Amino acid sequence: MLKMSTLPPRLYQMVRSKMAASVLKRCVTAAVKVKGLAHSSTARRRLLSAAYTDTKLWDEREKEPQNLAVLANLMDRTYDRNLPVSSLTISRFVDNISCREEVDQAEYYLYKFRHSPNCWYLRDWTIHTWIRQCLKYGARDKALHTLKNKIQYGIFPDDFTFNLLLDSYIKDEDFKSACSVVEEVMLQEAFDLPSTQILSLNALGCFLATRPQLSVSEERTMGASLLICGLKQDNTVGLSAQLLGNALLGKVEILKGIHAVFKGMPLSWVRGYLGRALAVMERVYAASGDIKLSKDTLDCVSHMLQELSSTSDADSSGEESDGEENGKEEGVDDDDEAEKANLPHYVSRFRELSSQLESQGKVDPTSFQVLVTMLGQQNLASAEEPDVEQYQSRLKAWEAEKRQLIQREKDLREKAEQERQERLAAKAAEQQA
Repeated sequence: MLKMSTLPPRLYQMVRSKMAASVLKRCVTAAVKVKGLAHSSTARRRLLSAAYTDTKLWDEREKEPQNLAVLANLMDRTYDRNLPVSSLTISRFVDNISCREEVDQAEYYLYKFRHSPNCWYLRDWTIHTWIRQCLKYGARDKALHTLKNKIQYGIFPDDFTFNLLLDSYIKDEDFKSACSVVEEVMLQEAFDLPSTQILSLNALGCFLATRPQLSVSEERTMGASLLICGLKQDNTVGLSAQLLGNALLGKVEILKGIHAVFKGMPLSWVRGYLGRALAVMERVYAASGDIKLSKDTLDCVSHMLQELSSTSDADSSGEESDGEENGKEEGVDDDDEAEKANLPHYVSRFRELSSQLESQGKVDPTSFQVLVTMLGQQNLASAEEPDVEQYQSRLKAWEAEKRQLIQREKDLREKAEQERQERLAAKAAEQQA
């Protein structure tokens, strides 16, 4: 082995420099790995546990093995005769999906069933199975498509099913699609479970952290989701979400009028969403305890108000693009214009409240994204247990209901067969007579 002391001085220095660089590189690499692990750990903790997403209970349920080709032929012939397909038939088809191609076929028959006389009888367990099968066979896009087009497919999931789909998107860091799921939760006003609230706020916070460029329509959807979900959490995260949600809706109200805000949304039609955003700030300022508002949320609202003020100044200076007849947005009435005139007051009041919150230590420097991640770390595990217990009870109820339907189907078939035999016997008797 070559000794360092035997090397010429210049070569000795070069070797020492390379060794030091190598050691430094290893240290930096190790530090990066540690940092990456910490980030990964945080990301994992905002997700549902393996026990929550485990398919064991679902896989152990009673099954009816079916040939999908036979079922498809049966449904096609039934529809051709303008007769209704039973909810059990479509349930069996979805339950026996075994590959990606069959997911596409099931989508078609879900659509057909939705547009049939029996459309009201699509079972909750069929919807749950559909989402699970889409996740299992890499067809998550189909799950989201049928969810967003729920009127055409009849897909109205329960809380637990929503959570599974949400978790899947968050886990893959597809926060935009996760927010699309949150939008559907919001439209169904299904933020009852704490786990759904935490996952939804997580998706919204992570998506907003990417600083997306949103259209007015997307701002409305984002605002409604933040507001309605935030109302379920009486803490820094919930109040920050309410502030930003009201501000986004207020921006839409100033630009497009109140009808553009609440149409098709579970929202109040009373004007003054920016005023409600300020009311959230006043509430936090007056509250005792450790409730605060996140700084980046306040910064975002400040930027929105500056944007709206610039737009308002440009309008008042007489800058018109297409003449006098196009000077007013479609759907904007005099009351909307009166609300728009309140903007300078809102801006002034916001600055005043921001200063008061800052002086009282009511502004949290932690980002909204980190706050929602911390909320998940602290509360998601405890929120899962009652969900799983409720899911187990729901499975038993579904199985009991399914057995009743199967028995009813059997009885009806036996009765129909008996009536057919009686008709044949009567016809034979007539011929003999």
